[in-house]
Amino acid sequence: MASTSAEIIAFLLTISGWVLVSSTLPTDYWKVSTIDGTVITTATFWANLWKTCVTDSTGVSNCKDFPSMLALDGYIQACRGLMISAVCLGFFGAVFGLFGMKCTKVGGSDQTKAKIACLAGLMFILSGLCSMTSCSLYANRITSEFFDPSFVAQKYELGAALFIGWAGASLCIIGGIIFCFSIAENSNSARRGYAYNGATSVMSSRTKVHNSVPDKTPPKHFDKNAYV
Repeated sequence: MASTSAEIIAFLLTISGWVLVSSTLPTDYWKVSTIDGTVITTATFWANLWKTCVTDSTGVSNCKDFPSMLALDGYIQACRGLMISAVCLGFFGAVFGLFGMKCTKVGGSDQTKAKIACLAGLMFILSGLCSMTSCSLYANRITSEFFDPSFVAQKYELGAALFIGWAGASLCIIGGIIFCFSIAENSNSARRGYAYNGATSVMSSRTKVHNSVPDKTPPKHFDKNAYV
């Protein structure tokens, strides 16, 4: 029962993390910068993996998509590939997680379901690592440019999308680890269920055989002096 509850908690954690990771991919604010006037913010610059935009004080946004994928910086291409991989791995992990949970009626025996759940856990861990690596790589580029005194272009700060991606990656990794422990709990319960009782069974079988064999010893005849 405890194993089933742990799997349900792990599934909820991983699904929540996967939703956060998936929502990070199209989110606008991966990096953000503002130009402040004397009273109000005159312009807000922000960018994500697909476009860069500027929003003025009236709320009007002008965006420009990245012109060519081959002309992009290497870190943006790497972040795109890692985030797409994280979303795909999380999707297949959710499917295998449904088949591997003990509370579902599909997936085969308990040992087979435990192996499927462990595979789902590994997929979620990989999904979390991909998302964590992508967000960390993007954040490292932002911080290195921000603290570089020789960098004269527009400097950005960390956007909200990075924190959402880190949170989703953490949930996926934690839930995936709990899924992986389910195969160990299943093997331990199987060992307890098949405890060795060979000596008892042999003795009981011998007793049954001994009791089933009829007593063929001839009856003893006592003479009349034995009753005196």
